[in-house]
Amino acid sequence: MKAPSQKQRSLNPAIPLVWLGLAVWATLATMSASNRPGPAGAPPAKWPVESSLPGPAVKPTLVMFVQPDCFCSKASVGELSLLINRCLGRVNTRVLFVKPAGRSTNWMRSDLWRQVAAIPGVTAAADVDGREARLFGAATSGQVVLYGADGRLRFQGGITLYRGHMGDNPGCAALRALICHEQSQVTQTPVFGCPLFSTNLMARR
Repeated sequence: MKAPSQKQRSLNPAIPLVWLGLAVWATLATMSASNRPGPAGAPPAKWPVESSLPGPAVKPTLVMFVQPDCFCSKASVGELSLLINRCLGRVNTRVLFVKPAGRSTNWMRSDLWRQVAAIPGVTAAADVDGREARLFGAATSGQVVLYGADGRLRFQGGITLYRGHMGDNPGCAALRALICHEQSQVTQTPVFGCPLFSTNLMARR
């Protein structure tokens, strides 16, 4: 067998460094994607009269919009569960799952649906063709809107720090304060999730 040349021997130690550099680059790229929020949307300043949902009355109303196949919204629903357990009885809460026209109910009733259904006092419902999501200007899975008893928008945004991550975050802190009739300097936060109206996600099942 022919022995490797001096040039080949000098290049070999560089190969692991190249692979290490590629691994670091891939990790940083993934982190950058996870820290990139989705479109914020533009909820109306007042509860839309066209909505089929019961409007706020005595208590504020919180609505979350979810794409059934969005894995990173599992963290958003987890944060919602913690929030509702701390504010039980003080807010009416609904989670709407965007259901494209023609999709079956089984497609919509994902693990996320079952996770929401297990939260006390929270109603899960289908949003056929995303009608309500469009009325409320929602664009990203996990987006939350809070309307006061007077029907005015109090908060819009997400309740995670980044995709798929649970932990203390400004969105939940602001919602707790507003639901408990306290002051909050934060009324809008970024939303980390999949697009509500992504054709790629909707075609996966």
